[in-house]
Amino acid sequence: MPDDAPLPLDAQRWQAVLARDAAPACGPFLYAVTTQGVFCRPGCPARPPLRRNTRFFADAPAAEAAGFRPCLRCDPTGARAALHREAVAAAAAMMEASEGIPSLAALAARAGYARHHFLRLFREVTGVTPRAYAEALRARRLAAALARGARVADAALEAGFGGEARAHAAGLGMTPGALRRGAKGERIGLARGDSALGPLLVGATAKGVCFIGFGAPFPALEAALRARFPQAALEEDAALAGTVARLAAHLAEPRGALDLPLDIRGTAFERRVWEALRRIPPGETRAYSALAAGIGAPAATRAVARACARNPLAPLLPCHRALGKDGALRGYRWGIGNKRRLLEAEGTLGPDEGGGG
Repeated sequence: MPDDAPLPLDAQRWQAVLARDAAPACGPFLYAVTTQGVFCRPGCPARPPLRRNTRFFADAPAAEAAGFRPCLRCDPTGARAALHREAVAAAAAMMEASEGIPSLAALAARAGYARHHFLRLFREVTGVTPRAYAEALRARRLAAALARGARVADAALEAGFGGEARAHAAGLGMTPGALRRGAKGERIGLARGDSALGPLLVGATAKGVCFIGFGAPFPALEAALRARFPQAALEEDAALAGTVARLAAHLAEPRGALDLPLDIRGTAFERRVWEALRRIPPGETRAYSALAAGIGAPAATRAVARACARNPLAPLLPCHRALGKDGALRGYRWGIGNKRRLLEAEGTLGPDEGGGG
């Protein structure tokens, strides 16, 4: 066989299994392990089988017809993931209908899971904790009340914050008074799409993209957008479809740069932090303390971390490249799992690196 001749299809599939390539160039397929009687996705995290014990199939019906059952780890049919999404959706509906924030125990009972298991499932499906999801809902209610003209104190109480100070302490990134004035009279176009990291929502002004959210249900993403720009008129904008497609491709393969016009809004300190993030090359990371020192504020490590958490344009302002001093993944607005996936796609982390967060 000439050196430049393509490998046979099964040889390409086997290489994809060894590489745990979830989107192989040879096209979609499944592999079965004859000694275990299961079939898997090529990106399955389980230890690869021996080649002699491996069979390949075009799809799940073919594998099931041959007598194999779905792997419980990679869920090749998506049946288990669908059940999880339904359980999380039921819990989210419970939070939507509640005036306060239901306890984790109540949400887990509604979903039919143990508390620790439900917490893990919720984070896997939405990218955030139930508490963070509920806080986003409260922020949306606050923005809606302010948009109706309610006084700041009344709006905070109506949203369930208990007062103006608590609304600010919840991490809105600005005082409720500033929030009430936010983007008054402006139009923000928005568009939705799917991505490798879950639902994707993009907001843009006439100047450029002002908000990117992903990895959580669309109601939570829109709540975050409305919380940031409560006085803006949000309108669906079909012209943003190309931008959404480019961002979805970037989330799947974030190694290269993505040149989009941006409308970056934040405090002077936040903008300094975000500009420092943009100077971190793909494949590299920085500790929060190093970022603080780099902007001339070595004692402001926590403030730097807060600025990263308030970043409205991840991953274009790449706060996923900010780590704890020990190299651990300390937090990410759109979920630790998505932070890890972005770093792995950039070649920064291997599948077993990065520590906890």
